[in-house]
Amino acid sequence: MRRIEVAYQMTVLYNHPEDPAAFDAHYDNVHAPLAAKLPGLRGYTVIRPVARGDEKPPYHLIATLTFDDEAAAQAALASEEGQKAVADLANFAQAGATTLVGTVTTVV
Repeated sequence: MRRIEVAYQMTVLYNHPEDPAAFDAHYDNVHAPLAAKLPGLRGYTVIRPVARGDEKPPYHLIATLTFDDEAAAQAALASEEGQKAVADLANFAQAGATTLVGTVTTVV
């Protein structure tokens, strides 16, 4: 029998920075630890896409944060930790980022 799990996810698609090494150092040493402290965070994954042949990946980094529901995600962003994480974006994500949010269903 299959079990269906429902959660709420925020996916951040970071554009390619001018200085990838500086971006990665700040993300890994400052931003990721801030995001990991978000209250109610159920899961946090980071993907660094790789090139396929000569084709550059469309994004430099993709982060996915999972919460129980939308209310939990909103509370996390409104928290002191969430405000710090959002404010930190200006310190390293000058190339911009796209954020996608929504309900995710996983069938296991």
